[in-house]
Amino acid sequence: MPFSAETRSKRRVSCPEVNWFNDQAPFSHVVFKMQLQSLSPENDIVPRKSLTITTDPFSLLSDQLLLHILSKLPYSHHTTTSLVCKRWMHLHGRLVQSVKLVDWDFLESGRLICRFPNLTDIDLVRACVRLPNNSAIWLSHKFLSIQLDSRFLSGGFVSGDDLLPPDVIDEGLRIVAEGCPNLRKLVLIGASEKGLSSVATECLTLQELELHYCTDLSLRGISGCQNLQILKLIGSVRELYNSVISDIGLTILAQGCRRLVKLELCGCEGSYDGIKAIGQCCQMLEELTLCDHRMDGGWLSALSFCGNLKTLKLQSCKSIDASPGSDQHLGSCPTLETLHLQRCQMRDKQSTRALFLVCEAVREIVLQDCWGLEDETFGIATICRRLKSLSLEGCSLLTVEGLDSVVHSWKELQRLRVVSCNNIKDSEVTPALATLFSVLKELKWRPDSRSLLSSSLGETGMGKKGGKFFKRA
Repeated sequence: MPFSAETRSKRRVSCPEVNWFNDQAPFSHVVFKMQLQSLSPENDIVPRKSLTITTDPFSLLSDQLLLHILSKLPYSHHTTTSLVCKRWMHLHGRLVQSVKLVDWDFLESGRLICRFPNLTDIDLVRACVRLPNNSAIWLSHKFLSIQLDSRFLSGGFVSGDDLLPPDVIDEGLRIVAEGCPNLRKLVLIGASEKGLSSVATECLTLQELELHYCTDLSLRGISGCQNLQILKLIGSVRELYNSVISDIGLTILAQGCRRLVKLELCGCEGSYDGIKAIGQCCQMLEELTLCDHRMDGGWLSALSFCGNLKTLKLQSCKSIDASPGSDQHLGSCPTLETLHLQRCQMRDKQSTRALFLVCEAVREIVLQDCWGLEDETFGIATICRRLKSLSLEGCSLLTVEGLDSVVHSWKELQRLRVVSCNNIKDSEVTPALATLFSVLKELKWRPDSRSLLSSSLGETGMGKKGGKFFKRA
């Protein structure tokens, strides 16, 4: 339908055209309002952060405070807490002070020192042995635990070829020495003089050292350990590995480590000269342990040079002294307080007598699982007249008669312990021995384990004929 000009003009009036963009008043008013809001006090505005709950409240704590809190947790929880986040893992590494290394690459790459910067106790034995880790054969010994393959060599399960090369071990010891200056205890195997020298130079606080599979010449490296107090040398272990430590090594050791307080020699060779050098140079030595020793005859008389020795321990020794010599040349240890024999062969009465003569001043004797300890041999112990404490365990050849004759000679005896000596019977205890028991300060009397078991089960009816329990219908 066509429109006329008059119609178009009327429509234009009824719906007038308004130019909103030319009129700036409304927009100026809005902008002014926004400016007023932006100039309002900060207290009137609630920050957005305050409306959200903090996801990690421990982030407000300093590392030092959080480290103090984590240190109060039980040791069994340390591994779990270290898995919370990277920060906690880093802090956990600062709490760890003792490590037994399994993977040598972890040390060589520097990750060990980075992960645990405050280590004071490191055991590197398992990491130094290159035996297969996927073997199903696991050897556990009191000195070490390793995985083995099925082969067996004439010298033992572990040979020199099974260890890491000496230069590799030396480099690892250099990393340890530079990264752990506060190291106090170190356990090694197959270390050379160079590697031990780096440890002695850098770790001035080193107090305890355990060396496996070492030789005489390697001991020159620890001569710089001026503060070393506890040393354990494992030269040879039967059916496991063989190495030689002789009088040469013992003399080097004595001249370099003069502050030794505790010395343990396992599977070491030597003689009178080596023990004498230790006694003359290590004047602070208080405890000496010989385990499965291969000493030449006559070494017992050298103990008299240990002027401050308080404890003497013999463990797993097939022979105490093959040729102790005459009584006039034995000497004695006047400061000795404790004599401990464990799993030792005591059938040789001459060497046993020589041992008790050297240790005549002892106040305590411990005899545990010793072979050949009969009444006559045990009677030699009456030489030790100042004895105050006696412990017998696993001495199956001793009888009440042998015990009675010896115990009454010790006028100062205060403590007696008799355990698992199956040849000693309660029924054979004499009235005089019973009277002695009544005046002791401490008594542990459990000699016959079989009679003790039968008496404790007597009321239960166990061990009797089955006819009491099973009757025919």
